[in-house]
Amino acid sequence: MPSATAPILITGAAQRVGLHCARRLLEDGHPVIATFRTERPGVQALRDLGAIVLFADFSSETGILAFIDQLKQHTDRLRAIVHNASAWLTETPGHEAAAFNAMFAVHMLAPYLINLQCAELLQRSTPADIVHISDDVTRKGSSRHIAYCATKAGLESLTLSFAAKYAPHIKVNAIAPALLLFNPEDDAAYRAKALAKSALGIEPGSEVIYQSLRYLLDNPYVTGTTLTVNGGRHVK
Repeated sequence: MPSATAPILITGAAQRVGLHCARRLLEDGHPVIATFRTERPGVQALRDLGAIVLFADFSSETGILAFIDQLKQHTDRLRAIVHNASAWLTETPGHEAAAFNAMFAVHMLAPYLINLQCAELLQRSTPADIVHISDDVTRKGSSRHIAYCATKAGLESLTLSFAAKYAPHIKVNAIAPALLLFNPEDDAAYRAKALAKSALGIEPGSEVIYQSLRYLLDNPYVTGTTLTVNGGRHVK
């Protein structure tokens, strides 16, 4: 059962930004419950640091509800929910509906159901927050990744609706990052092209999202807001 301090739930914390934020929360003294779908080295690293790490499959309503039941067996309160889990699927001809449904489940249905069914856990904590991790691509759309962009935009709409529903006790905000980290296989030409899209022209890494998350958790007067973290792409 929970410690005296209510834990922060962060989904999709097995690697990259989610893993970094989970580790930083632990370093700052917050109990953490983290979710993963695929066992990676980061999962064991979080266990070793003292996090509760739970398997979660957000690809279906059944998997989402099973996770919620499992979560409530581990804690009766939450300080915050950080919806970081994400899916990036190619919309190949003949498989568009499957890709859309899969990304809808992860980006919208899972946050929707978790927010509704775990509100009671947040209401036992003061302060309390929900943070959705969206994507800067929603600002202008994407002709190549329509389903991904649409479902992330839907997540930003959920931010507004839940902020209204749960005020004043639970603050609900979103973070919309652009490029944060390159992949090892990204070549020099791709990197140069990607960096040129922003005014600041840097690969910032994961810490900028943790800084943004801390701002939203610590500021008592921000709700219903999407915080853009894009290096000034909108002014290029």
